[in-house]
Amino acid sequence: MTERPAQHQNRQPGVESKLDPEPDFAPRFPGSGRLEGKVALITGGDSGIGRACAVLFAREGAKLALVYLDEDRDAETTRQAVEDEGSEALLIAGDVADPGFCADAVKQTIDRFGRLDVLVNNAAEQHPADDFEDIPPSQLKKTFETNMFGYFYMAQAAMKRMGKGSAIVNTTSITAYRGSHHLVDYSATKGAVTAFTRSLSQIGTKKGIRVNAVAPGPIWTPLIAATFPADKVADFGSGQPLGRAGQPNEVATCHLFLACADSSYMTGQVLHPNGGEIIGG
Repeated sequence: MTERPAQHQNRQPGVESKLDPEPDFAPRFPGSGRLEGKVALITGGDSGIGRACAVLFAREGAKLALVYLDEDRDAETTRQAVEDEGSEALLIAGDVADPGFCADAVKQTIDRFGRLDVLVNNAAEQHPADDFEDIPPSQLKKTFETNMFGYFYMAQAAMKRMGKGSAIVNTTSITAYRGSHHLVDYSATKGAVTAFTRSLSQIGTKKGIRVNAVAPGPIWTPLIAATFPADKVADFGSGQPLGRAGQPNEVATCHLFLACADSSYMTGQVLHPNGGEIIGG
């Protein structure tokens, strides 16, 4: 069953304003102050899951620093949505593969808001390849630099400035658990993110910082249209037990849970909003 028009974007990580239909990012329920007075930095915060997290966190009382590559129009839309929730958003454009940029993004956040309580590592890229043997070293390097090194650099910079009670939430993927024959390098990075989350949580306990992750299944974001052929995009996610792709606002609630005190007895764990696929059962 076709869920959406066939479409494709030629550039990673994709542009949300060009998707048809646009993803659902708006929070579905009233806020309850679960992040009141907190400051969150979200990478890949301009669109997709990052945008949904930003707006939901704003509704729950947080101020936001949104890191993105260069999708200025999407970032401005997200900032407006955050402001519509009565909060503030600092936009920071740059490449998370650069450790100097990551350190500067954390500094800008604290200079603007005075603190940093939540880091959501979410930026990612993926490049399908039908033949594993054809994946060039340049692609492997770039995918790891964005999807894994960026998480590492951002966490290094953030943990130096985060206090007791803070939280780090990493976005991993269902592919870290089931694999993907046409996204081998991407899946490898997400497996690394899962292991990174577990290892970093052991360090975080000494600092009073919880570290968890979310492993989404097929979610309708710009990355999908920028990754797959148009015909695959049209029915993306229809093979899941729930019969459809998920929406970003169905994933952001997991990030919120792990970012706030609702999950105070959880660290080193992974949540699985994936449309019903049983992982590791």
